[in-house]
Amino acid sequence: MPTECIPYSETGYFSPLMCDYLAEKSTLTPFYNRFPKLENFEAQIQEKQQSSLTDVSQRTVLVKALQEQYSNVNASEATLENIQKLASENSFTITTGHQLNLFTGPLYFLYKIISTINLATTLKEKHPNYEFVPIYWMASEDHDFDEICYFNYKGKKVRWNREASGAVGELSTEGLQDVFEVFSKELGNSNNAKQLQSLFKEGYLKHDNLTAATRYIANELFKIYGLVIVDGNDKALKQLFIPFVENELFQQTAHKKVLETAHKLTEVNDSYKIQVNPREINLFYITEGIRERIIEKNGVFTVNNTSVRWNSEQIQQEVHEFPARFSPNALLRPLYQEIILPNLCYIGGGGELAYWLELKSYFEAVNVTFPMILLRNSVVVKTEKQSEKMVKLNITNRDLFLKRDAFVNKKVKELSDIEIDFTSQKEHLQQQFKDLYKIAEQTDQSFIGAVAAQEKKQLKGLQHLEKRLLKAQKRGLKDKVSRSTDLQEILFPGNSLQERRQNFSELYLEHGENLIPTLVEHLQPLSGEFLVLEL
Repeated sequence: MPTECIPYSETGYFSPLMCDYLAEKSTLTPFYNRFPKLENFEAQIQEKQQSSLTDVSQRTVLVKALQEQYSNVNASEATLENIQKLASENSFTITTGHQLNLFTGPLYFLYKIISTINLATTLKEKHPNYEFVPIYWMASEDHDFDEICYFNYKGKKVRWNREASGAVGELSTEGLQDVFEVFSKELGNSNNAKQLQSLFKEGYLKHDNLTAATRYIANELFKIYGLVIVDGNDKALKQLFIPFVENELFQQTAHKKVLETAHKLTEVNDSYKIQVNPREINLFYITEGIRERIIEKNGVFTVNNTSVRWNSEQIQQEVHEFPARFSPNALLRPLYQEIILPNLCYIGGGGELAYWLELKSYFEAVNVTFPMILLRNSVVVKTEKQSEKMVKLNITNRDLFLKRDAFVNKKVKELSDIEIDFTSQKEHLQQQFKDLYKIAEQTDQSFIGAVAAQEKKQLKGLQHLEKRLLKAQKRGLKDKVSRSTDLQEILFPGNSLQERRQNFSELYLEHGENLIPTLVEHLQPLSGEFLVLEL
């Protein structure tokens, strides 16, 4: 099973901020706690152990809440043991989070969770006196239904068409029977297809809401690895969040600190994009069918697009009586997660880590340990036949990462019988002009300018001819080049990463129950490289 690892910075698919973070550039050191290296976890463990947020009483609340969440789940012994382990002061979590995408959404859902599982395993080997529990935090409180209501299957969108409002986790699964019937026809009748059909049917047609359905599917895929799935939309867990909700409502510390940090990041490098802009209050109010922003003006708190209003005393009473109604936005969710869990490391994509880098000073201000943040594994999976075709077409794994125009240009130059690279002609021309400059220096300044203008004009002419020749060769070699671009399109659909476009079902249809164990075997979360894997 051949593999190749390519540094993220050489793929062309990661932002300057993420490449600089992975390179451990000193200018970014103030924005995180410890870089995720194996040797740095001991210090992170010690710091987390000393935090008041990981005391026995808080762990007891967490364990009890998880046991209730799993009361109707067919959990594995490994998962149930991991939940119980969280009661111990020597137990810690490795966490990832993801939206409740229909049928898991993009492939990287799997890679996030596998990275989490494998890091927990690696840490247990390194630190046998501690326990490490892999966590999938469900974004059950999100309300962006349009982002999660579909998945891609063989270039087609399988979509759940319905009206939706409020927290997506509370959405009824009614109507997914129609989606199931459409998807089933696309899958066919193989044994692997029947397993996928069963997973979808059991998940969505036998559970009442999207949270329960997503928990079922994630549990079925990963329960043998002891994965623990957390629903943060839980009254008992929200009780622990009350002091921080009050801080957000009355001190608005997040707005002040995150805005300050975001500006500092852009001062370090103006190519760093601000991932998330803080609001004055980064909380939503949740009731049935509603998840709307809380806004404060002149001491009066309102819920956007509703008639709900409180003064300061009334909203404080509401927080204490109904904490589950107060929902963190994308900026505050990391804090909520870190006060609930004895967490050491958060694993996420590049965009997620970018907004985590805006949060460290806020965590310090509210006295919460900032976790290590780790870029999840990225993978492109190809078949043996595709590898054989790549050899015939003289395509390397690194070639696949080229943007389409650059890839086409490279293949045209390789296939052309004509030398398209005019570098030697340009160098010869520049040498001739060096001689002309020597003559010009013996006359006046105006002649030097004339020589420089002529040099620029002729170099530009050569560049134009080179482009014209390349364009002509593209037309002539179109059929040959298309075999290469067709293969690249399969592995990098839409000139994007496979993991962002495809759903796991395409790979599962081919590899069945071997898919996840094979990925678990090969993904190395601390490697810092993009994996090309032949299955």
